[in-house]
Amino acid sequence: MKSTWIKNALIVNEGETYKGSVVISGETIAEVIKGDNLPSTPYNETIDANECYLLPGVIDDHVHFRDPGLTHKADIHTESMAAAAGGVTSYMDMPNTNPQTTTLEALGNKFKDAATKSIVNYSFYFGATNNNADLLPLLDKQKVCGVKLFMGASTGNMLVDRMETLKNIFSNAGMLIATHCEDQNIITAQAKAFKEKYGEDPDIKYHPEIRNEEACYQSTKLAVQLAKKTGARLHILHISTAKELSLLENKPLSDKNITAEACVSHLFFSNQDYEPHGARVKCNPSIKTPADRDALREALTNNLIDVIGTDHAPHLLSEKEGGALKAVSGMPTIQFSLTAVMELVHQGIISIEQLVQKMCHAPASLYQIAQRGYIRPGYQADLVLINPNKEWTVTKDCLLSKCGWSPMEGQTFHSKVEKTFVNGNLVYTDNLVNSLHRGQALSFAR
Repeated sequence: MKSTWIKNALIVNEGETYKGSVVISGETIAEVIKGDNLPSTPYNETIDANECYLLPGVIDDHVHFRDPGLTHKADIHTESMAAAAGGVTSYMDMPNTNPQTTTLEALGNKFKDAATKSIVNYSFYFGATNNNADLLPLLDKQKVCGVKLFMGASTGNMLVDRMETLKNIFSNAGMLIATHCEDQNIITAQAKAFKEKYGEDPDIKYHPEIRNEEACYQSTKLAVQLAKKTGARLHILHISTAKELSLLENKPLSDKNITAEACVSHLFFSNQDYEPHGARVKCNPSIKTPADRDALREALTNNLIDVIGTDHAPHLLSEKEGGALKAVSGMPTIQFSLTAVMELVHQGIISIEQLVQKMCHAPASLYQIAQRGYIRPGYQADLVLINPNKEWTVTKDCLLSKCGWSPMEGQTFHSKVEKTFVNGNLVYTDNLVNSLHRGQALSFAR
């Protein structure tokens, strides 16, 4: 059995950072050592971390890998390569594919497909609709990460807009419900008003006024009310406004039945970026004001926001042509999510320990992922080495997402992922991904 000693690392785990080392034996972590002590576990390979940070692998709770049916944009293989290069060792993929993941057969087929394609670990959401609530009790809670509920129309048009159906889903899901919250009536009225004023496809800068703060707030408010009334386990995806934060609670994650995610897009960009980037930064919910962005960043430190995800959503650039209504929404960011959030660490906005809590520990804990998300003996050896002092600039030739572009192109980062381990295997090093490696289906201790 291969055994690897990673020495001279700055280990960031469970709220502390210390110099130490880790021994990987096979798929799992055999030993975690503080200081300069030698391991007691035998090893046959040594990697010198050279005082890079050693983190648990990032767990991204929110991706759109477009597989099946939309593979001209992206697929499980290409996007899991981008994930590995970005230090992401596990992901949870959304159901708005073709066919949509709204039947047990479609869900099963995605798991089978990922087993042959995915370089990193994976799970898939089951998509709730106006007509399939009767299938929710049949889902395997140990295998399926959660139920995805679109309370606002987005790519794939999986909107659930019947109040009785919403109540039924919240009452009978039996597992975590992850929601996309935007009020469709408000969006429709705003779109009509802006078309009357500016024509059929208003300028991209009006996107956050059409899909505005109130649309987000009213929908999130409804989701919170339904969760409190039914006792459902609710996870609100991609919070984008300061106003929504008033609906959340600042208390330990273990005491929460309602949690929230912020995405890299809303933490990194603001509506001032529509001018230089155009539709490349168009996503749903929309990028809001600098004040909203700053409030989200602060919410990472006061525990109103529990998780950082990506909402990685590739489209071809030809599909991004147009304005606020015609350009499609979504951006590919998974390859740069960890380095982008490291910029917040460099700027003193969050600590490196808070980064690990939001990107590694919290997703594992709130989804109840078995044996991942922490650097602990016996846990799966999903690990990432990141150099915190390596400046580099994103260029087109380094992009691994199939769509071939990123809103991060031209961005200079000050940290770089050096190595990524998945289940004890080195899948990314020296700017190369081991495309032959295959990850595992996540399991959930529910």
